[in-house]
Amino acid sequence: MKTFALSPGDAERARPDVAGFFDPRTFSIQYVVIDPATRRCVIIDPVLDFDEKAGGTATLQADALLEYIEQEGLEVEWILDTHPHADHFSAARYLHEKTGAPTAIGRAVTRVQAMWKEIYHWPELSDDGSQWDRLFDDGDTFRVGDLEARVMHSPGHTLASITCVIGDAAFVHDTLFQPDFGTARADFPGGCAHQLWHSIQAILALPDDTRLFTGHDYMLGDREPQWESTVREQRETNKHQVGACGEAEFVALRQGRDHELPMPKLILHALQVNILGGRLPEPESNGRRYLKIPLDALDGAAWE
Repeated sequence: MKTFALSPGDAERARPDVAGFFDPRTFSIQYVVIDPATRRCVIIDPVLDFDEKAGGTATLQADALLEYIEQEGLEVEWILDTHPHADHFSAARYLHEKTGAPTAIGRAVTRVQAMWKEIYHWPELSDDGSQWDRLFDDGDTFRVGDLEARVMHSPGHTLASITCVIGDAAFVHDTLFQPDFGTARADFPGGCAHQLWHSIQAILALPDDTRLFTGHDYMLGDREPQWESTVREQRETNKHQVGACGEAEFVALRQGRDHELPMPKLILHALQVNILGGRLPEPESNGRRYLKIPLDALDGAAWE
């Protein structure tokens, strides 16, 4: 199975190198996005390994990113999560401790924190986003070496989802999948199919040859994992016809599909870690860490 691919860039054309790392356990893609001129980079959506059966944690995926970064002589400038993930733990905090690079996420994470603070009955949780070094607003910019990066608020899949555009590459998290798989679900707490439609249209308004990198791939038809497409490909060939159908048609399709889907198996495990920027719960008096799982908190989800 292909678990790594490099999409080459071009320093003269402000095109980043994009190294994608596929995690078969969670079907997630992690990215190291590199300015070819300066060898500075940003890590996007890193995975902290978790075995829900044994309750075990590990840093295998994150350490593979660090090994690649050292091997290529890169300097990490940012560690970015595109949203609070529901299907894997974030390794942002671990990588911050290893590299010293600042962590960032979209500012609307505070709304996600406030919502899950109630679900978890967690009154002591600070829901001001202070767990990250920077909160990005729509339209904010930052730099990766000589490359300018721009943030688009892309709600719908979650309240806090952002798209990060770096040169000619856009990291579209779970808003769009590969064209043969379609689009992201919008039925998580705070999700909205109408918002998702408008976020997709904003992404499709980028230049046709913009490289789009998605957050997951589920290998339709047992093909090899894929995670790169272009705006033109998505507009013309996406399974959910995002370039042709209208909002009402898309919303009906998305809501009908979402009604059939079970919740991700790690959503209740992962959110309590990810709304803390990837921090695991503090050890209790016996030295062990514990997750808190609310019962019957996600009404209406399909059962497997």
